[in-house]
Amino acid sequence: MDEKERLKKQLDFILEVDKVKNIFRQTYLADGNRKENDAEHSWHLALMAVLLKEYSNEEVNLGKVIPMVLTHDLVEIDAGDTYAYDEKGAQTKDARERKAADRIYGLLPEEQGTWLKELWEEFEAYETPEAKFAHVLDNCQPLFLNDASNGKSWEEHQVKKSQIYKRNRKTGEGSEAIWEYMKELIDKHIAMGHVIDDEK
Repeated sequence: MDEKERLKKQLDFILEVDKVKNIFRQTYLADGNRKENDAEHSWHLALMAVLLKEYSNEEVNLGKVIPMVLTHDLVEIDAGDTYAYDEKGAQTKDARERKAADRIYGLLPEEQGTWLKELWEEFEAYETPEAKFAHVLDNCQPLFLNDASNGKSWEEHQVKKSQIYKRNRKTGEGSEAIWEYMKELIDKHIAMGHVIDDEK
């Protein structure tokens, strides 16, 4: 592959993933005015990775974490966003996202596509320190936004404490400090009536 062809493949990928800006999530921005999109979410995670690295339970390589969080939701261009508490959507999520990963990462020159797909697979496997920390960020960011927006998304979807705890059952493996803070916020929003306490 010559340089011009390589550049074209890279730019084709860059323009294709521009579509991620039109994939809206269920989480509201901190001001509660609108829901965030996947691109905003991924940018926020990358910034948080840089600033909150010290709270990871294990030493992590930001050279892996940052591209991991910037690209982990690109599969949603084809697969769509599956809401965290959508049990029906979760049943087909893996198959939809694997098919999407093959197509989207396959647009790049082979070694770059393989690298990003392997980072996505590492994120999904949830085994390495980097993947665990990336999941902490992916789980705590919407919770922090829910706190800032006065529990708006939680109230809309009538979210239960058990659902939040199930989604975060491994969050403490990546950062005990951040998970402890998250639990304080959950309790605060139970007291405020934004989260249903189904574990009384």
